[in-house]
Amino acid sequence: MKLASTAPEAGPRRHDREILALALPAFGALVAEPLFVMADSAIVGHLGTPQLAGLGVAAALLTTAVSVFVFLAYATTAAVARRVGAGDLQAAIRQGMDGIWLALLLGAVVVAVVLPTAPWLISLFGASDTVAPYGVTYLRISALGIPAMLMVLAATGVLRGLQDTRTPLYVAIGGFTLNGALNLGLVYGAGLGIAGSAWGTVIAQCAMAAVYLGVVIRGARRNGATLRPDTAGIRACAQAGVPLLVRTLSLRAILMIATAVATRLGDADIAAHQILLSLWTLLAFALDAIAIAGQAIIGRYLGAGDTEGAKALCRRMVRWGVVGGLVLGLLVVLARPVFVPLFTSDPVVEDALLPALLVLAVSQPVCGIVFVLDGVLMGAGDGRYLAGAMLLTLAVFTPSALLLPGLGGGLTALWWAMTLMMVVRMATLQLRARSGRWLVAGATR
Repeated sequence: MKLASTAPEAGPRRHDREILALALPAFGALVAEPLFVMADSAIVGHLGTPQLAGLGVAAALLTTAVSVFVFLAYATTAAVARRVGAGDLQAAIRQGMDGIWLALLLGAVVVAVVLPTAPWLISLFGASDTVAPYGVTYLRISALGIPAMLMVLAATGVLRGLQDTRTPLYVAIGGFTLNGALNLGLVYGAGLGIAGSAWGTVIAQCAMAAVYLGVVIRGARRNGATLRPDTAGIRACAQAGVPLLVRTLSLRAILMIATAVATRLGDADIAAHQILLSLWTLLAFALDAIAIAGQAIIGRYLGAGDTEGAKALCRRMVRWGVVGGLVLGLLVVLARPVFVPLFTSDPVVEDALLPALLVLAVSQPVCGIVFVLDGVLMGAGDGRYLAGAMLLTLAVFTPSALLLPGLGGGLTALWWAMTLMMVVRMATLQLRARSGRWLVAGATR
């Protein structure tokens, strides 16, 4: 693990190099994560439609369960980066170990809840009698890998805080490759069917967690940091994560409300909405890579007491967000004739999709600012403000979205409401960034 200097050199070029060095590998790791589900879907899809449908339901539940705990990565990144900036690597790694222990505890709790309730959870999605057994099988087996998944989140946060996004990229690529090979071997070679796909994913996730632990343990031994669980440290990690959990749940609620409204608009609209949401998520990965760089670098600057450097970096990253959003929006418009046929050949779906797609493209510069400032404030450990801002955004979005069907609004109007949601987020984040109240220097906030 190479660590950047704790006394950063000023200047836009220096900032650009720092951002690129962390953002590019982070983007690769982010894109690699959803490939797990895509690989499983491609392999299981050849078993039959009921198996694929069961996988789809179970995967949606697993993705939701894991994404709720993404604060394990975010909070750990900020806390570790501050201590790196302060020049205390021993405390940085000890803080990271507390996050990993918290992930292990939370994972055990989730497994204890999911295993007995799997049939009920699958039924909530309205799975048919044919699909449900496959969904339950995949969910119960895959749930055993949740502690490893959460440990991967926390360990990724540790390495990001240590200014290392290359190792997570390599681990993600290795995990994806192992997952694909195991799935093919267990599903078809061993004849285990959908259960083989689940076991392949569990083994791959555990292998990734083991690699991460090996890296962190080597760093701990090198710097004399203890590996034992510390109750006070684990409690502090949990407390730092609560506001980010509120933020994440609020965002998930917004996306669920949008999907519920699209469902009420009709079959063609919900199909088009799912395409838009998938594209929105993919574009978010590119912008989120800049945000991850912001989390790591801002935390380090503040840990080193360089508030002026943090402010300058924030301004530079906002420019990156705007330019990145403009480029992505333009790509969406120009590539529209190419990728739309990949998703649908139904002219009714296309008619619903195309005008809303233009709204999505127009919103990308706003999204760029939002993702960047979100990462900056996370890196500063400003979780309470982020939680409050997202709750306010939820309060504005909910009535504007729910009233649309009654007012005769269609899918395009719904995506204007999504854009309004992002504008509200941008306004709240810019207000905080300009206030300077997030600029709290020191090894801890």
